[in-house]
Amino acid sequence: MSEPLIYELSKPGRKGIVMPEPDVPTYELPAELLRKTGSVPLPEVSQIDVTRHFTRLSQRNMSIDTNLYPLGSCTMKYNPRINEDMARLPGFAMLHPLQDTSTAQGALSLMYELQTMLAEIAGFAAVSLQPAAGAHGELTGILMMRAYHRDRGDHNRTRMLIPDSAHGTNPASSAMAGLQVVEIPSDTRGNVDLEALRAQLDDTVCGLMITNPNTLGMFEEHIEEVVNLVHAAGGLVYGDGANMNALLGIAKPGEIGFDVMHYNLHKTFSTPHGGGGPGSGPVAVAKHLADFLPGPIVQVKSSPDHTVFEWHMPVKSIGRMRAFWGNFGMLVRAYTYIRVHGEEGLRAVSQNAVLNANYIQARVKHIYPVPQGERYCMHEFVAQGKFADAPGIRALDVAKRLMDYNFHPPTNYFPLIVPEALMIEPTETESKETLDSFVEALLSIAEEAHTNPALVKDAPHTAPMRRLDEVRAAKELVLCCRLDLAETGD
Repeated sequence: MSEPLIYELSKPGRKGIVMPEPDVPTYELPAELLRKTGSVPLPEVSQIDVTRHFTRLSQRNMSIDTNLYPLGSCTMKYNPRINEDMARLPGFAMLHPLQDTSTAQGALSLMYELQTMLAEIAGFAAVSLQPAAGAHGELTGILMMRAYHRDRGDHNRTRMLIPDSAHGTNPASSAMAGLQVVEIPSDTRGNVDLEALRAQLDDTVCGLMITNPNTLGMFEEHIEEVVNLVHAAGGLVYGDGANMNALLGIAKPGEIGFDVMHYNLHKTFSTPHGGGGPGSGPVAVAKHLADFLPGPIVQVKSSPDHTVFEWHMPVKSIGRMRAFWGNFGMLVRAYTYIRVHGEEGLRAVSQNAVLNANYIQARVKHIYPVPQGERYCMHEFVAQGKFADAPGIRALDVAKRLMDYNFHPPTNYFPLIVPEALMIEPTETESKETLDSFVEALLSIAEEAHTNPALVKDAPHTAPMRRLDEVRAAKELVLCCRLDLAETGD
């Protein structure tokens, strides 16, 4: 028997709370603010019913606190609780963004130090903390690249080159900035095809957006040559820093020659990820782009008596990218994470992330085909959820069946260059025991695909909702919790 929904528990006159008598004068709402027809049919339920309803809903959720979340390229790693404690300190949590800077020196000091640390970690000259997410950081970086060319009188650069192994938001961000997107194919080893790149380089190229490691989980073997080719043609190189979890303390994109890069603080530095945000996508730049950063950014003004932090607008700034100063709570969390780990700790983060991904890849690649499987991967890898002798099983079936084993599915059908892709990123925070359990689940599902394919095709079997008609769900949205599931057939 299914649990009753909150509306089904409603009875007229039930109350979950009794409000005290008002201790201030009361007034009737103006007539123009009142509903014109009827009352809102809100449920009338007791407090315990409400508590149980939402507690049950929360227990149905998968989260990083309860399950492995191997979402490739999303880096869903554990959020240390000290980060949350620091973000909730009254001096941070109770700040108002319009306070006078003289009353928020601690917050500005933190932002200044975070700018400095992010610049050092990736080898860049300057950082803006404004962008509110990774794709927002992409757009910011592209607008700076465009402004740089225009400032030099070079208005002919209207094309952005993007490898087919890049993140999917890259083409959208370039198009939003008014640039023509040109796709560059990968070679057989998962690198940028150098000949295809050379064929596209001319004086109309604004730059190249490249994800390194790329979405195949591979470090570009010819990355320095790629950067030099683009620079020789007068273009700039944008680094999608979403995969920096593989490079901390090991490689610095700025020293490789990248001109601009965004971070995802909600990935690399463990600030909360998912649920619609908030994210944080600071942008780091080489010296020649520093004047174009969105502002204001924090600068320090020192005197013999004391140090003052103040806002500064770069002289050629592309302007603001959001109303205030960035998602400040996320900045506090990332700052805490970096300070707790330190230089050696951050290097260990990447070393363990790479080790974990290679461990899983080595254990499953003889069952699940792995393109470029002869190479070691970085922090993630892409397998194929298909079997030559079980042609009816697809990646989606494997992903749905993993839910019955209490694992969140990996990313499905991305990157697009790999048919039936399962993009797996275990992160550094998972133990060997958890990795072994995940591997055993994958191997068991592969066995089921041969011995009982219907079990896999009909999964999940234990989730609150069975497999949905995804096409119908996208076209016929039902946003009301009183949906009669029996009528849908799901």
